Amino acid sequence: MVEVAQTHRIQDLNTSERPRERLEKYGAQVLTNGELLAILLRVGIQGRNAVQLGQEILTRFGDLAGIQRAPFSALCEIEGVGPAKAAQIKAAIELGNRLSKESTNERPLVSKPEDAIELVRYELRGKEQEELWVMMLSSRNRMLQIDKLYKGSLNSSSVRIAELFKTAIRINAAAVILFHNHPSGDANESPEDVNLTKTALEAGKMLDIKVLDHIIIGGGDFVSIKKQHPGLWLA
Repeated sequence: MVEVAQTHRIQDLNTSERPRERLEKYGAQVLTNGELLAILLRVGIQGRNAVQLGQEILTRFGDLAGIQRAPFSALCEIEGVGPAKAAQIKAAIELGNRLSKESTNERPLVSKPEDAIELVRYELRGKEQEELWVMMLSSRNRMLQIDKLYKGSLNSSSVRIAELFKTAIRINAAAVILFHNHPSGDANESPEDVNLTKTALEAGKMLDIKVLDHIIIGGGDFVSIKKQHPGLWLA
């Protein structure tokens, strides 16, 4: 019985199947995530070509967001990756993250929660610890700045409420939106999240800075505390 040799190199694939050639001919948008990773990896290992290795990385971490969240050392532990290739992958993902935030015209308009979420979700959902961010808006709902303030377990007693408004006061922001992530992936609010929101709303009223919402980012979902607890904004 004759054994068929496995494909180990991208060069062994038909030209029409090679990721780099397909990207050149059809554009990067037609490639799968595994194929894009293969272009960064360039070569595979014994028994797996770069496309197969790229797919293995995706399988190991779940998706691109999982790779983003993964520690650098975890990528290096995969056979055939190592520090140099891990750095290339992390750098490429970060470039994509930064590109998503760039605005070719004026500052982004935030007219609904989804607009604000699109500006932070990709990066915030990749964090391994809870983080609290404050987005500051102009009187015309244009994003002015985002402050990344706290890491770790968040509640109204551990967060200095004055810190939430420090930059907003300095740059004369009209409103803020609070964001924090749940690394567990469950975006549902906790009693501590609701208490923190209530305290921030009270402080915002005294400072004449509107707290438009407090949004929790999960693995692939989000929760608007304003939508879940509208009574807080009516108090």
